[in-house]
Amino acid sequence: MSETIRYAQGDSSLGPFVVAASENGVVALQFGAAESLLPELELRFPEAAFTADCPGLAETLAAARRLIEQPAEMIDLPLDLRGSAFELRVWRALRRIPPGETTHYGAIATSLGTPRLSREVGQACAANPVAVAVPCHRVLKKDGSLSGYRWGLRRKRALLEREQAAAFHLSLQASG
Repeated sequence: MSETIRYAQGDSSLGPFVVAASENGVVALQFGAAESLLPELELRFPEAAFTADCPGLAETLAAARRLIEQPAEMIDLPLDLRGSAFELRVWRALRRIPPGETTHYGAIATSLGTPRLSREVGQACAANPVAVAVPCHRVLKKDGSLSGYRWGLRRKRALLEREQAAAFHLSLQASG
């Protein structure tokens, strides 16, 4: 085994979630129970040894929970993103979308200089292992409607509503 990845399960208003971290940062933040997500993580990181470490990841779990509950907050969660060169470019573009705002797959593809690769942008969003911290929930269909979300449309809608409510509240404070 080339590395150890520690993991822990937390609870949020959007359901249970799992955080997995290398020594460099969070490699996965996914909704679901640890027992159902661990086989997927083992496939994603075949050279890693996995160990449960709720006490050691307590601060990371708390930060991830705050991010889920208040996705518009700028919470510093160190990430160790791993993917193809294209996936990493898409994930960086997703992280530049301001909370409370949305975009569509084609706009991201165009911003990357690859306007014909909107389908591949969608695939990169689906492969995103770090829910909410890499905000693929901010990507909609070109017509503005909700589209697939690995963690379910109910969660996507809730995350967007939370961000939009926070943005609205901030705009009221700024104007008042």
